[in-house]
Amino acid sequence: MRGRNPPENDFSMLKSVGATKIVASWGAYLLSRDILAVSFAPRDTHEAQVQFALERGVPALIGVLASIRLPYPSRAFDMAHCSRCLIPWGKNEGIYLTEVDRVLRPGGYWILSGPPINWESHSKGWERTRQSLKEEQDTIEKVAKSLCWKKLVQKGDLAIWQKPTNHIHCKITRRVFENRPFCAAKDPDTAWYTKMEKCLTPLPEVNNVSEVSGGELSNWPDRLTSVPPRISSGSLKGITVDMFKENTELWKKRVAYYKTLDYQLAERGRYRNLLDMNAYLGGFAAALIDDPVWVMNTVPVEAELNTLGSIYERGLIGTYQNWCEAMSTYPRTYDFIHGDSVFSLYQNRCKMEDILLEMDRILRPKGSVILRDDVDVLLKVKNFADAMQWDSRIADHEKGPHQREKIFVAVKQYWTALPPQQKST
Repeated sequence: MRGRNPPENDFSMLKSVGATKIVASWGAYLLSRDILAVSFAPRDTHEAQVQFALERGVPALIGVLASIRLPYPSRAFDMAHCSRCLIPWGKNEGIYLTEVDRVLRPGGYWILSGPPINWESHSKGWERTRQSLKEEQDTIEKVAKSLCWKKLVQKGDLAIWQKPTNHIHCKITRRVFENRPFCAAKDPDTAWYTKMEKCLTPLPEVNNVSEVSGGELSNWPDRLTSVPPRISSGSLKGITVDMFKENTELWKKRVAYYKTLDYQLAERGRYRNLLDMNAYLGGFAAALIDDPVWVMNTVPVEAELNTLGSIYERGLIGTYQNWCEAMSTYPRTYDFIHGDSVFSLYQNRCKMEDILLEMDRILRPKGSVILRDDVDVLLKVKNFADAMQWDSRIADHEKGPHQREKIFVAVKQYWTALPPQQKST
């Protein structure tokens, strides 16, 4: 633990298996094994864990379990992990574990290490009474049972629970014991300024107990190009299987063209942390899967379709974002920013210069930006970019110069503001 205890609410979610400790040490370890973890922690009073993690090239966001849903869709993560995070899991009728249940996939795992696990051995070191620690663990066990989780193992300082693959047995149990109620018909994927609920998020209906709710996922790396269950089932209205396949192939061509425009993107190892401001189906990230980079896919809350769930079903990561607001990250944390039609989406919603200033805040010096949009929009973008002293240009579309859509390419420069001239006396 690097000589100190992690602060409250250091927490992690994963796309496959794993999680992270302070400054994302476990996440970094798992990343080398092709397992992608999303770590989050609050702005801390003694060290900026999220900033350290991003500087290491490990995915992280500023976040906290409080009263608002985490900015992720339902059924997003294969595993959630908490290592000495000191979150009061049993308090408030177990609302924090209920939120973890919402974002866990059917059959997903929750791992808890540290207090109160193994309290029999550590109560003196934790400076707490054995009775209080036992009561805390008993409450956690009770909440987990109300969520229909199964405790798989407790060994040493580690305990592992598993979420059911469907809710058939859970619904039968509720008829008998009348435990935690299921939530009413609210979109479980809505998570931007949405209040947490103490009720249990129902899984999609299944026909038999052996079926996985929402559809079974392929193993990695086949998961990346397999049609996401949200699309193949038709639950993501307006997107067909053919559209998904065409989008995947389209972004392979687009990314290949991007690399001819930005040599830094083409140079292996130059970039690590990438951000896609309007990810749609995650095609940009999928096209870069063989490069030593990771992409934080953001789905704007103003987008016509909420596609973030399908992005997670591909084995990619992401978050919701309103680009009229600041992103939950520290300055200078991304090497490269990509945006497809972002400024057209936000016309008449907020000022273009405000979005560009936020991009400048989170982009590292010498980092690059590639935007694609209508030529008239990009000409306005370039005027502001020049004022911010970005080195920018507008290039033709990959299909040629006769397309109205163009490509904006820019590199953020090192510069410092000149001190004001002193008045002569």
